[in-house]
Formats: sequence, C-alpha cells, structure tokens
Amino acid sequence: MVSQARTPVIVVTGPTASGKSALALALAERRGGTVINADAMQTYDAFPILTAQPTQEERERAPHALYGVLPLSETISAARWRTMASAEIERALAAGRVPLLCGGSGLYLRTLMKGIATIPDAPAGLREQANADWAALGPDAFRARLAAHDSVIVARLKPGDRQRHVRAWEVWLATGRPLSDWQEGEPSAAPWRFATVLLSPDRAWLRERIERRFDVMLAQGVEAEVRAVFDKHPDPAWPGLKAHGAPEFFRHFRGEMPLKEVRRIGIDHTRQYAKRQMTWFRHQMTPDLVLDPRADQALGQIEKYLDNLDA
Repeated sequence: MVSQARTPVIVVTGPTASGKSALALALAERRGGTVINADAMQTYDAFPILTAQPTQEERERAPHALYGVLPLSETISAARWRTMASAEIERALAAGRVPLLCGGSGLYLRTLMKGIATIPDAPAGLREQANADWAALGPDAFRARLAAHDSVIVARLKPGDRQRHVRAWEVWLATGRPLSDWQEGEPSAAPWRFATVLLSPDRAWLRERIERRFDVMLAQGVEAEVRAVFDKHPDPAWPGLKAHGAPEFFRHFRGEMPLKEVRRIGIDHTRQYAKRQMTWFRHQMTPDLVLDPRADQALGQIEKYLDNLDA
C-alpha cells in the first residue's frame, strides 16, 4: 500500500497540447497512479474528441477519473471541482495508488492546493433566473445591476463572462452579501503535499502541435461528434458549449461558416488560450519542476525528483 503521509499528489500542468496527458499516463503506469482530470472542459461528457480526452485504450492502461462526468448543462467551478478532485484523491490513496492531477485549468489547481473561501450554495432556481436575466437584459445592463451591489467583482470580470456574472448575482440574491466579500474569507488549504510539474514548451513547437492536433481531431470524426450535440438544439447558455471549436462548428452547421474557417478559427483560439495559460502559470504558480516537453529525459527527471522526496 502507498503511504498517505509520504506520498505526494503529483500535478502535471501546462498549456493545452503540451503533452500533459501522455506524460501523466506514463507516470501513472510507472508509479501505480490514478490520473485525475484537472481541465474544466474535459469534465463534460459530450465532446471527448474536441476536448482531447484520454482514449479508451489509454484509460485501460491506468485508472482515470473525472473525465466526461458532467452533462453540458451543468456548471463546473473551481470550488465544485475541488470537492470532486479531493474525493478522487482520497479514493486513490485508499486504493494504494498515487493521485496524479493532470490538466491546464490553473485556477482550479490553485484552488485545490491553496484553498478557497467557503461560499454557500444558492437555492435551486436562482441560477436559471439569473441566466434568464442575462439573456433578457443583455451583458451591459446585467453588469450595471450587479455593480450596484458588488462593484468589486464587476471590476474583476470580463464584460462577456456570463457564467461568473451569473454566479455573482445568484450569491448576492441567496445571501445578501457580495461575492467579493465571501471571497475574502479564510481559505482552507488541502491536507496533502504536492509535487508540481509545469510543462513549458517552445512557442513555435506548441503552435505547430495545436494545428496538428486539430487536424487529427477532424480525422477522428470531431465534426460528427459536435453535430450530434447541435442536432439536439442545446441551450446556448450551457457552460459546456464553450469548448474551443464548438461555437464555430455550430456556425458551420447553420450555414454561416465554411469548414476551413472552423479549422482556422479553432486553431487560432486554441493558440491564444495557450498563450494566456502560460502567462497565468508564470505569475500565479511556483512549480517544483519546469520542463521542456520535447526533452527525452523529462519523465526520468520527474521520477528522480519524486524518488528524492521519498528518500
């Protein structure tokens, strides 16, 4: 059995398409690990190809958790993911396996490791009403209404970020306190120790990989995958529909955009996202190891570091 006191929770993070999943799987195989998803979009069940979830063959090589577990209609937040991931970490440790978090949602990882203030759940129905208000009022009027009660949170949010504005409004309605006030509460840090590996790839290499990965997705049938969701006429407000490429495919299916434009925009948006991720990691995370994923010895370097921790 793995010692819970001595075993660190391994974190493999970095920008999209940097090779996190392959590295995490190799580590899981060599150290008896369970790979736990730390990517917001990969928690949804409808787009396994579009969100680059592990294949069935990969899942058979080592246990995986929190991939494709939520319908597109549900909202995943840092706080909710923290609860889910904590349960999977405990489950892995109880089974004598090494918990291995893998994903590029940096805010989620920081929330797990550093903690988050406890915010009460809103009563059922408030989120639906808030979403309806956003649609009826429009973003500008919704923001103005929210600012009258929580100007601090409005200043932090991007104008078009519906999900976070809705969350702030429902917290105000449910508690009578601004979300920004709740966020100032004392966070509770996780009880485990972490060994964090950040993949920091060469920019040109990553840009090429993002393009190649999108073409592989097309060859694997991602268009049919997204079409199956489109044909069910999903609510445009569903959070899971924000996966890179999904809005463009929807426009293609409505006859508004040729497939070549879907490809171009999907690749461009993914590259922009990868750039934002790296900026976040540089300013918000202090990893134990920073590795170039192109290096043949990356896996060996991680194992050497882990072995020294256990010595």
